[in-house]
Amino acid sequence: MTREDTNGNTTVLTIRQGSLRGVTDGGVSAFRGIPYAAPPVGRLRFRPPADHPGWPGVRDAGGAGPSVPQGPGRLAPVMGARIPDWDEAGCLNLNVWTPRGAPADGADRPRPVLLWFHGGGFTSGSGGWDWYDGARLAAAGDIVVVTANYRLGPLGYLHLPEAGADNLGSRDQAAALRWVRDTIRAFGGDPARITVGGQSAGAYSALALALDPETGPLVHRLILQSGPWNLLPQSPAAADRAADLFLDLLGIARDEHLAKALRDVPAGDLLDAYGRVAAELARPGDGAPPMHPVLGGAGHPTAWPTALADGALAGKGVLVGSTEHEATAFLGPDAPAELVAAVTRAAFGEGVDTLARECAAHGTPAHVYRFARVSTAVPGLGAPHCSDLPFAFDRLDAYATAPMLGPVDARDRELAREFSGALAAFTATGDPGWPAHRPEAAPYVRRFARE
Repeated sequence: MTREDTNGNTTVLTIRQGSLRGVTDGGVSAFRGIPYAAPPVGRLRFRPPADHPGWPGVRDAGGAGPSVPQGPGRLAPVMGARIPDWDEAGCLNLNVWTPRGAPADGADRPRPVLLWFHGGGFTSGSGGWDWYDGARLAAAGDIVVVTANYRLGPLGYLHLPEAGADNLGSRDQAAALRWVRDTIRAFGGDPARITVGGQSAGAYSALALALDPETGPLVHRLILQSGPWNLLPQSPAAADRAADLFLDLLGIARDEHLAKALRDVPAGDLLDAYGRVAAELARPGDGAPPMHPVLGGAGHPTAWPTALADGALAGKGVLVGSTEHEATAFLGPDAPAELVAAVTRAAFGEGVDTLARECAAHGTPAHVYRFARVSTAVPGLGAPHCSDLPFAFDRLDAYATAPMLGPVDARDRELAREFSGALAAFTATGDPGWPAHRPEAAPYVRRFARE
């Protein structure tokens, strides 16, 4: 895998699957929409990710690839709506941003890498959206940034092992991690220094990759933003109930023809049935999606608290945190403050404390933060779930209509530089700029807010 040519604002390089033409702007080259696995369609639908066969000639990597099939995002009223851009045939793709020129730590030494997974409740999202453009984050720490798609909803988490459907979204994430290990040197990245991160469901997934004995050795450090730590892997029995309801709605029997029958259903019909399953299984106070990673399935051999207590993160640096008012994204801006605090604490905060405490007990440095910038459009939202994302990627402009952000000023731009800089510095060095938790003390929490 070698770099071939740099000319003006384009860069061509070759990887195992073929040649790519990326776009260079502001000292960072972007290669978008790169397939990391074969299209999951036809006989590969509801199957583990397969190797991509490659392509002839030079592939245009100047624009993002499509997202995976999905319905509307649950948090669109907070984050802003997205125009549907999914295409099942091309959805297993990723994006790479790499600074041009020699790394800051030596001309012959490859750069640290951040592989980052989006959130969306295992139901929506895309690593290719401009919300997660990694150019400024890459430049902030002289690192290589990678964002990746993974199958969602019924295509990613329908539990039918007899048809090949076993935590397929988690398998996709593992495949993306292995692609990074095998390929990132071509982009100037160091496969021995891979930080895996993510927000919400992406944080949950990043932790799972680090804890799984199959993929854990590939993970050097972790960035965990607003993980839903009260969500344990789904039990096989609960996953079976959701699968049975899903098949009943589609009129498909659970017999020897199951796999073929599922492959023949249009993706839109699968999404419609998933929406009906979600509505039927919804319970007050329970925000868990009807299909999410299943305990004992691929990538989730044990629940995360058990693996953590057993020391599975020993030796890996951790950056973990949450926003100050996570729950307003789900409860609304008029929810009582006491309720917001209680739900935020139960769903997110207690898990942050557990992670910091267990890491410290096993000699693993864990740096804790809290993001507290209040929406200037809807102050009642406070700093809701996802409000850190515009600042993490220093992409305030991509959220111009997001109620969770609102009008920005110079203080916000400085906050974006500080927060994205901390994430980039942690990826590069393991030190975001504040002390790690010590087992004998209360967690030191770095608070990010407009000053």
